[in-house]
This record gives sequence, structure tokens and C-alpha cells, in this order.
Amino acid sequence: MKFHKMHGISNDYIYFNCLENDIEDKAILTKYVSERHKGIGSDGAIFICKSDKADAEMVMYNWDGSYSEMCGNGIRCVAKYLFDFGIVEKTSMVIESGGALKYINIHAVKEVPNKITGKTYSKRADGMVAVLISVDMGKPMLKPDQVPINIPGFTGDSVVEYPLLVDTDIYNVTCVSVGNPHAITFVKDVKNFPVEEVGRKIESHEWFPKKTNVEFVRVINRNEVEMRVCERGAGETFACGTGATATAVACALNGLTDNTVKVHLLGGDLSIKWDRESDHVYMTGPAEFVCEGDI
Repeated sequence: MKFHKMHGISNDYIYFNCLENDIEDKAILTKYVSERHKGIGSDGAIFICKSDKADAEMVMYNWDGSYSEMCGNGIRCVAKYLFDFGIVEKTSMVIESGGALKYINIHAVKEVPNKITGKTYSKRADGMVAVLISVDMGKPMLKPDQVPINIPGFTGDSVVEYPLLVDTDIYNVTCVSVGNPHAITFVKDVKNFPVEEVGRKIESHEWFPKKTNVEFVRVINRNEVEMRVCERGAGETFACGTGATATAVACALNGLTDNTVKVHLLGGDLSIKWDRESDHVYMTGPAEFVCEGDI
């Protein structure tokens, strides 16, 4: 069984091409390949499947075998895979994920061999490869039943800077869904914050019926923020594209930044723009191949 390992700013997944032959037991396979000491090692696995609605469908599982509706870094890698291998020739494509359609634009260059391995991945006649990928992440969903979040007695239209009790500490959370749930909280020192410990507790808090991704954010200025993330079913990861998208929305909602912001994550940077006129959020960032092999 052929696989490729790819990453988007260090958010790494194992990718399987299921366009011709589907794979059963995706969750079991994901747990096997994701184990970093006994397997290949990754944040999870992504399966590139046929779609009746789009150029392809992305099906994603976290390293623990749990299903996830959407992954911003993962979908950029899927787009690169489809483009570099010539499966989709055009620089614009549509990818289905979690039942939603994501519209993508490719920024490509002529590939040069890897400095260490001498390897190239492009299978296109023009030798082009995708280097930056822009994804229309759609409209952010803010209503509690869309996130989803169930706060006893809450009647508001959105959850913005709402106090959530964790043990004896209170964290004000802003909740956004961009295809999967996110709870964003602002902290003074994100570098030294106990992200894994607190994030796991918020992730599984009773208010979140489907659990939630948790972002811890420090605002640098009107156009830059620093973010760390505890992903639902994965723990802390180096990056989260949907988390960066939700964070940019949360920052703007709270009046802390402008509508375009650079999000600094442990694995690299993403550029996020919330077009308030269309109410769509656009994410731009890189995607890279790591290796390929057979299992």
C-alpha cells in the first residue's frame, strides 16, 4: 500500500490515494501509521477519495483514530498532491471535506530537485509544483448550535469572551466553527502556557457535545498574533489551519486585530483574511512533501 507523508507548517499527515481503490478500516490504519515510535509517525492520516461534487474528497482521521470533518493544513496538502501529480491540471480546484466544498487556488513554480535527496515530486509535463495554496474556508459559524456548544441558560447568538470554569480557573472563550469546533482564549504568555493540560480539559468540557479544538492566543499587534493549539483527538500540534482561521475571526470579533492577520504557530506562519463583505475567510500557506513509501 503506497503512502506519502506531507506537512503544512509541520502539521504532518500520512496520505493515501483512494481515487482508484478505497481503503477499509481507515481509523485502524490511521492509528497504526501515526504512532511515532512504532509506525511512520504523524498527527493522523488523510485519505484522498472520489467525490461526485468536487475534484476529490478529503477524509481525515486524527492519530487516535477519531474522525475530523476538516483540516486546513491537510486540505492544502491534498491540493498540492492533486496538482503536483497531475490529477487535477488546473490551478483552481474544489475539494470536499466533511460534506462541505472548499474552493482552492494554487500558486505554483517550476520544481527544482531537493538539495539533499535530489528528488522531485512533480509528475506534470510542465514540471510545476504548488508552493502556496489559498483556501476559501467559507463562512465562520458563530451560533451555539453550529459550533456546537451547549451552555446552560445561554440565549445569545454567539459565544464571545464567555467565562468557562476549568477546575478553579476561568478562561474566557470565543467559539467559532469553520467546519469543526474551536474555542479560542487569549493569554498573556503563550510560550509558557500549559497548553496540553488546560487544552485537554477544555476539549472535553461538558459544554462541547462533539468536543472542541482549543486555541491559546497572544495578540502582538493589529496584524499579527501568536497561537498554540490543542487539537481535538490529537493533543498539542505544531499547527492547525482551521484553528488559525477561527483565531483570526475571534480576534476580529473581539476588536483586537484587523480583518487580515498573520498567525504565528510553532510550525510556521499562515495568512488569514476575513472578507467581511462576503463573510468568507481565506487561508494561505505552504504545503510540502516529506517522503513516500509502501506499507
